[in-house]
Amino acid sequence: MLSEKMTISEIAAALRRKDFSSFELTEAVLDKCASQEDRIGAYITLTEEEGLRQARELDKLLAAGAELPLLAGIPLAVKDNIAVKGIPCTAASKMLETFRPPYSAFVWEEILKAGAVLIGKSNMDEFGMGFSTENSYFKTTRNPHDLSRIAGGSSGGSAAAVASGEAIYALGTDTGGSIRQPAAHCGVVGLRPSYGLVSRRGVCALASSMDTVGPLTRTVRDNMIVLSAISAWDARDCSSSKKIFQLDEDLLKEGNTGAKALSGISIGWPRQYFDVDMDEDVRQSLQAALKVFESLGATIKKVEISSLNAALSAYYILMSAEAASNLGRFDGVHYGYRSPNAEKLEDLYLNSRSEAFGYEVKRRILLGNFALSQEYYEDYFVKAQKVRTLVIREFAELMEDCDLLFMPVSAATAGKIGSAPKDPVDLYQADIFTTPVAMAGLPALSLPCGKDSQGLPIGMQLVGRQFSEDLLYRVGAAYEDQHSPAFELAEVKA
Repeated sequence: MLSEKMTISEIAAALRRKDFSSFELTEAVLDKCASQEDRIGAYITLTEEEGLRQARELDKLLAAGAELPLLAGIPLAVKDNIAVKGIPCTAASKMLETFRPPYSAFVWEEILKAGAVLIGKSNMDEFGMGFSTENSYFKTTRNPHDLSRIAGGSSGGSAAAVASGEAIYALGTDTGGSIRQPAAHCGVVGLRPSYGLVSRRGVCALASSMDTVGPLTRTVRDNMIVLSAISAWDARDCSSSKKIFQLDEDLLKEGNTGAKALSGISIGWPRQYFDVDMDEDVRQSLQAALKVFESLGATIKKVEISSLNAALSAYYILMSAEAASNLGRFDGVHYGYRSPNAEKLEDLYLNSRSEAFGYEVKRRILLGNFALSQEYYEDYFVKAQKVRTLVIREFAELMEDCDLLFMPVSAATAGKIGSAPKDPVDLYQADIFTTPVAMAGLPALSLPCGKDSQGLPIGMQLVGRQFSEDLLYRVGAAYEDQHSPAFELAEVKA
């Protein structure tokens, strides 16, 4: 019997018992989309025919008794900056509205080997620039827990799809927090993998030195399953690591972590991250989570991080500089939007980019080009790179005394749609907890740790040494076993 609370392992077992078929499961997810997608807006493109075709093929293999990966036949959403051959890949921008890639991203090829069933391409902030999925050219994604609120961003569509049952799991991307923050706002689990663990080839670039691809799922163990499917060395991606994440078969067994599962593990608690202006409900949930870790045998250590504010400023300089460079290819000539209002080449460049890029994208391109200009390069870009080096060193020093760090994801739960600050400096402050980790290239796991007085999810993040995803999953699963209730879909109200 199909249940909306089922994990990937439970669904995989049910498919093999013939409790239901992949086709029936996919139909059930598509029915969810049909009944509520017009209110949530999780997808830019739904791929019903492709998904059902894939489900039929996998049902034949399952019926024949083929040994298939756990993910085989289970429907997912893919963020719309990840290329899937022949299916629109828009990055939520007018610039790529008609683009259909003649190739697939490496990560999609890997998930396809695992038996993926594609429900659709999920909505996002344009080219990943935003924290609310309000910056999409096509639509605003709404939080399934409260349709008047943001889902977070830029992977808001992926998080909302998982939270609402419009996908069993999803792929997103995280540059400065774009998986972790929407996961926290929508009450799901999201991982930013170590930089290089998952190939970026075939993914629309924002900031190439920080971009990562990662999973959003219902549970920690589901997340581990998906990461094991997409982690592989890509010889054609110069940033791809030969370190491959392996599925922990022992941890896969639910409820086996034990009362003192974290004995011998030390968790660093940066006090500065709790001295900032923060909703009281968020603060109390985070403090309660720390007590849970302590009850599980972990040692909590107070640590100091001095680079918090400097890291945020440096991140936005570096990210904007890399974005300005990466988006220079969209000029109205080779591919993408071409303005019909151009009589000469200079007009073609100017009009195509002015008409097709949204406001936030233009703002960051201008900031990036300013930082890269000859006059200001040393004062801004070079100094920001020096700050990044300090951030990397500081995290490395902290990790010498701690196995991992415990940090907030956001100072508040999901805000009202349209309520974002108009001042960009205030706007970018929302990323203060997530950007330092991105600059250091470290893995970070966001998982639910409670709800506020209005029933909105609260998230925390666990940050580890590079390529320590196995430890993050072990700690996260222990917390989930002892504290978290069974996953329940958000109740999407009319």
